Amino acid sequence: MSRGRYSLDELNATLAEGLIPAVPVMFDREHRFHERAHEAYVSFMSSQPIAGVAVWAHTGRGLLLDDETAQRVMRQWRQAISDKPLIAGVGARDPHEPTSATLAMATAAADYGADSLLVYPPSWLKDQEQRDSQIVKHHEQLSKLGLPLVLFYLYEAAGGVRYTKTVLDELLTLPNVLGIKMATLDSVMTYQEVAVHIQSRHPDKLLITGEDRFLGYSLRRGAKAALIGMGAVCSDLQAELLAAHFAGKAERFLELSDLIDRLAEVLFIDPMEGYIGRILYALARLGVIPGEAANDPWGPALTAPELDNINTLLNTLCCLS
Repeated sequence: MSRGRYSLDELNATLAEGLIPAVPVMFDREHRFHERAHEAYVSFMSSQPIAGVAVWAHTGRGLLLDDETAQRVMRQWRQAISDKPLIAGVGARDPHEPTSATLAMATAAADYGADSLLVYPPSWLKDQEQRDSQIVKHHEQLSKLGLPLVLFYLYEAAGGVRYTKTVLDELLTLPNVLGIKMATLDSVMTYQEVAVHIQSRHPDKLLITGEDRFLGYSLRRGAKAALIGMGAVCSDLQAELLAAHFAGKAERFLELSDLIDRLAEVLFIDPMEGYIGRILYALARLGVIPGEAANDPWGPALTAPELDNINTLLNTLCCLS
């Protein structure tokens, strides 16, 4: 397999201080891939101030897409953002041979043009006695493929696995590991502890925030880039937030952080699986995609109060941003 278009140092420099949206996929009401809407969304996002794009992540239902749709999604993004990194989520579609399935997905991603791999947590190892060593072995095999790897520390309720500091040290010193995405949701302590550990022990690795519900704070605590589902909508505001933070523009940073927290507070609520449908609804309300394409086949139905809250917030953002 080719090593890809970017070395670790090149990819680090390209993604640092930037927004990497984890992008959704559009479906019609019969749960068929809505190619026209997806093309419109890809075209819109390619003009936004983003550092790259993450496909096949949870926001894009990467482990649930059929092979044909997954390929079409990847190829559309690759063609549209030929000048930016394309990160592909890879994980186990087959629970019986999970590492083999992950390797197959990673190989397909490389064949379709991915520049880096975001490794889904090996959740099937959570309760195994030899969990820690097996987690490392799983990532070792992926690192041999040659593409830069982004590790993924995800909270357990969403299918993540707790990585001890020893495991983190072993993972972060594997060949081809670019850094780690943190998505702890409501465990600020976990985020703080891992951030401090990486800053002190692995300062050359890219700490990437996936913390939609405390984006601004996660930047303040050391994140150097953001790979988040929320970045799929209102990307310009979030990219400006990052720019204000890294430029030391404190007043604008605080203003934007408050606005974006309010956006997160209507998108990332219980039931959490609904956040993808909420993002799609927001994209439709903003005119980016047609309403008929704002469907997530695997998520819960959205309630009227949820939709009202999103509408109110979007109106506020349009007035204040």
